[in-house]
Amino acid sequence: MAQAMAAANPALGRDVVADAVNPVEVGRAAWRAVAAEAGVALLEVEVVCSDPAEHRRRAESRQAEIPGLALPDWAAVVGRRYEPWTGPHLVLDTALLAPEAALARLEAELALRRA
Repeated sequence: MAQAMAAANPALGRDVVADAVNPVEVGRAAWRAVAAEAGVALLEVEVVCSDPAEHRRRAESRQAEIPGLALPDWAAVVGRRYEPWTGPHLVLDTALLAPEAALARLEAELALRRA
C-alpha cells in the first residue's frame, strides 16, 4: 500500500519520503522499482547506530506511540534478519551524528542531487 501511494505522488508534482525498515534486499529493490516506474530520482538512506551499547539503550527505553503496540525487545532487534546494503546509499550513523547534523547531511545530499 505504501509503495502504491508513493508511486502516485510524483505525477502530482510531489516529492516522496518513505520512512521504512527495509532490512533485506528484496524490500529495498521494491522501492527502487517504484522510483524507476515513476521516472524519479531515488536517494536511499540507511540509518544505523554503530555503538551497540547506545543502540541497546535506545531500543530498551523506547515507548510505543501507538497504544497497545508491542515494540521488539533487544533480542528481537539483534536477532532480526539483515542483509547488508550493496548499492550506493547514504549512511547516517546516529551514534556519531546528532539529529540536527544528520538532517543537515541529508539535506546537503539532496541539494547536490538537485543541482
